[in-house]
Amino acid sequence: MDPPLSFMVKSATSVCVAILLSSCATGPLLESRPSLVVLPGTELPPPTNVQLAGGARPSILGPGDKLIIDVFGIEELSKKKLQVDAGGAISFPLVGSVEVAGKSPAEAAQIIESGLARYVRDPHVAVNLEETNSQVVTVEGEVKEPGRYPVLGHLTLLGAVASAKGTTEFSRLSQVIVYRTVGNQQLAALYDLKAIRTGRYEDPDIYANDIVVVGESQARRVFKDVLQAVPLVTTPIVAAITYRR
Repeated sequence: MDPPLSFMVKSATSVCVAILLSSCATGPLLESRPSLVVLPGTELPPPTNVQLAGGARPSILGPGDKLIIDVFGIEELSKKKLQVDAGGAISFPLVGSVEVAGKSPAEAAQIIESGLARYVRDPHVAVNLEETNSQVVTVEGEVKEPGRYPVLGHLTLLGAVASAKGTTEFSRLSQVIVYRTVGNQQLAALYDLKAIRTGRYEDPDIYANDIVVVGESQARRVFKDVLQAVPLVTTPIVAAITYRR
């Protein structure tokens, strides 16, 4: 009988810890290389700045984003096209500088309404994201059009790959890595696109600033020791990354 997956993952964790210890014992490496510590569970945590309140995920504004702002009933203050500056702010008539980075369009609209209330009776403001340059995901590897793609609303791994026009003919679907920074920790998760497409496990969420790498040798290099301990991966593997020289 084959050993249970939980046992194999624990074995993989032990292998990773042993590698970390042996790296320390043999002195610094000539160049930086990632070491992994497998984490419990199969879900990659969301970034710490994401508010998970259920339903649709709101867009978050950031430097470089292009906005269209309307003040209903006041033509002079409508159809204003503005770009968020490097400091995360915009300048709006009568209101002045408005910090919008890290806020949703609805939150930015409320701030502008508060500023206009001194001059306009019961103002109603709409902030629409025309183009995002801050909320993007990078898709690399064996996809037809690698690049950076906007994250507008809810996005999953399959959706991110579809943004890059899908996988190439000979891409290794079982070797897909998602890199994400959560707080001060860099995490990586190994997925199998075929398993997701056939419903063996859920399509994971993708967030702005994630890096998705499909196939190539990078997945096998990063998860080399884990894959040696667990050659047949039937669930996602999530690991913390540390770099040693």
